[in-house]
Amino acid sequence: MKRRQIIEDWSIMSMLENINTPADLKEVPEDKLVEVCREVRQKIIDDCAENPGHLGASLGTVELTVALHYVFNTPYDNVIWDVGHQSYAHKILTGRKEQFKTKRLYGGISGFPRRSESEYDSFGTGHSSTSISAALGMAIAAKLKGEEDRQTIAIIGDGAMTGGMAFEALNNAGVYRSNLLVILNDNNMAIDPTVGGISDYLLDITTSKTYNKIKKDVWNVLGKLNRISPGMRNFIQNIDNSVKTMLLKKSNLFEAMGLRYFGPVDGHDVEHLVKVLQDLKNIKGPKVLHCITVKGKGFKEAETHQTIWHAPGKFNPETGELIKDSQGGTPAKFQDVFGHTILELAQANPKIIGITPAMPTGCSLNIMMHEMPDRCFDVGIAEQHAVTFSAGLATQGFIPFCNIYSSFMQRAYDQVIHDVALQKLPVIFCLDRAGLVGSDGATHHGAYDLAYFRCIPGITIAAPLDEEELRNMMYTAQLPGQGPFSIRYPRGKGFLQEWHTPFRQLEIGKGRCLIEGTELAIISIGAIGMEAKKAIEMVKDCSVALYDMRFLKPIDEALLHDILQRFPAVITLEDGTIEGGLGSAVAEFIAEHRYNTRLVRLGIPDKFIEHGTQAQLYAECGYDATSISDAIRNLTQHPQIMEDL
Repeated sequence: MKRRQIIEDWSIMSMLENINTPADLKEVPEDKLVEVCREVRQKIIDDCAENPGHLGASLGTVELTVALHYVFNTPYDNVIWDVGHQSYAHKILTGRKEQFKTKRLYGGISGFPRRSESEYDSFGTGHSSTSISAALGMAIAAKLKGEEDRQTIAIIGDGAMTGGMAFEALNNAGVYRSNLLVILNDNNMAIDPTVGGISDYLLDITTSKTYNKIKKDVWNVLGKLNRISPGMRNFIQNIDNSVKTMLLKKSNLFEAMGLRYFGPVDGHDVEHLVKVLQDLKNIKGPKVLHCITVKGKGFKEAETHQTIWHAPGKFNPETGELIKDSQGGTPAKFQDVFGHTILELAQANPKIIGITPAMPTGCSLNIMMHEMPDRCFDVGIAEQHAVTFSAGLATQGFIPFCNIYSSFMQRAYDQVIHDVALQKLPVIFCLDRAGLVGSDGATHHGAYDLAYFRCIPGITIAAPLDEEELRNMMYTAQLPGQGPFSIRYPRGKGFLQEWHTPFRQLEIGKGRCLIEGTELAIISIGAIGMEAKKAIEMVKDCSVALYDMRFLKPIDEALLHDILQRFPAVITLEDGTIEGGLGSAVAEFIAEHRYNTRLVRLGIPDKFIEHGTQAQLYAECGYDATSISDAIRNLTQHPQIMEDL
């Protein structure tokens, strides 16, 4: 009661200042919700300017978020955000307003919904197209428990709707007739513009002026459901379905799957959204509400340049000017080296094709796409399809470079085994963002690819130390006679100022010695070997050798024999999970050949790693330069250890 007295006159104070939970939001007069949206949007802009995050998507869902928490009884009602890029307003309104400035920082809140973080986060997300499946499970659970009043809402973007899993869930939802609401947040964008048939289908709906005029009239009638009979409701719905089919010259996709379709509606009209959602609460069964939104809404630059402002880094919130990295002249990003190199290779080899699942800008395939649009394919958020599509190309003599983030490749594991490796097809997987990626956290770390690919017969697994090695591995992979080939490289900048060197063929399965030493050896794979170089420089009183394996599979057995015969102690180093990766491969080799070698394995431990900078996470996991130097000292400065060996 005291709180209500304090905020009785909403016109003389900030709306957001007094909103800490959805219960507080419900006390706001409906005609003040526009101001609430304005303040939430401004907070997102101000905080993201200082501490970067996924700006564009979250600006586009402010009104929808406010309306959802205003109408529904969260957290009892379950709200699931697909991917989670658009969930910042949700976090601000659900008890994390003050913590919001810590998002994606080490020790701060996640940039994605997390069940362990808040009771309002009904389901943890981060990867695309999972929301409808999870929501259907929750809706069925509510039905089984007799919670007929519990609502379940999935919010999914048109980009995520290109994922096959979303259609599997929609198909299933129509069968079970559960009380499920799917909100399609349609802004015609993922990170890059949405592509494919579903995008064209949704565009047909949203641009049919005649249909939308009639739909609005039908909606006005449906809004008075409590005043009409069930028979009349069915009659109106049948008329509506006939209008859709007649005007759009196709049946409604969602209703063909058994879900009632409503919309499209303006996703930025918060007062109308409130009325629509209140009506939909009273309509039982599975249904879809189609909302039209603008990615980056309310911030001019983000609306105009939507791909750049998906996650723009730091910027000036007043002028919209991006704050560039002050380290001018620094090395290129690994992804850009990939982008320029594949174009160069494709110009020389007409069989090379580029494929990406909705990440042309993120992986820099857009460089080749600009020059050779007919030889590049953005297949949408559909990793499984991307892999098997690549396999089909390979059967016809083409050389597909399939670029997928390491963490997203997990989604297509069966296709790699069944459709590529089993048939020995020369598909080249370029796994961007391998290893610990930083602020995106546990859902995006590329921790597992070394381990999950190592057990697949016939696949070559490579990881470059630097940008020059990346070029040479790509060149080697496209030469005749290769089978499935995986090249993994990290997020961020490389190490070389001059990386654009002539191509050189690498011998498959051959490592190299980078630094000679006599006391112990470090065996590394990939760019994390640069941390080992720093560590060796820090340990001046010890002679440490450094070997770059280059290839995890086939592994250089001759080099391993040489190392294990010369050194009593070995440290393995990888920016991947210790379980199943390089460390496991060396341990297996030691056991199989009965070497009496002390082995210390450094890499990602057997747990999920949260968000922070890459440097912070390397330190937490014990394989930054300082941790590596500590491991060296522990082995060499304790005489009993070396004597025992």
